[in-house]
Amino acid sequence: MKVNNKNFGGSGEKLAADFLQKKGYEIIRLNYRFHHGEIDLIAKENEVLVFVEVKTRLSDKYGSPITAISKSKLNQIRKIAEAYIAVNKIKDTDCRIDFIGILYKNGEPEIEHIENIG
Repeated sequence: MKVNNKNFGGSGEKLAADFLQKKGYEIIRLNYRFHHGEIDLIAKENEVLVFVEVKTRLSDKYGSPITAISKSKLNQIRKIAEAYIAVNKIKDTDCRIDFIGILYKNGEPEIEHIENIG
């Protein structure tokens, strides 16, 4: 099956946003772009600003979604998060980076949420 990666990734980000909302998070922004990088989701959990990386896979043939998060990817997320904070003049706010992995098994998405990966 041929999959359009942009649409597939977008559907994963929508699933992640719905998942977080059900957990009580407020979704602030989807797909925040800064220069050549992007943060998939920005949300708030209580008073904590949460930057979320989402990885969606149709199978674990190439490993679980978490294996796609390298040190360089985390550094890029940190830099974009810092830019978001500066551009929006956010001060005195706790922040963290979370990860949501979505792996399809038998056509159904399984969602893994890891808080504070960075």
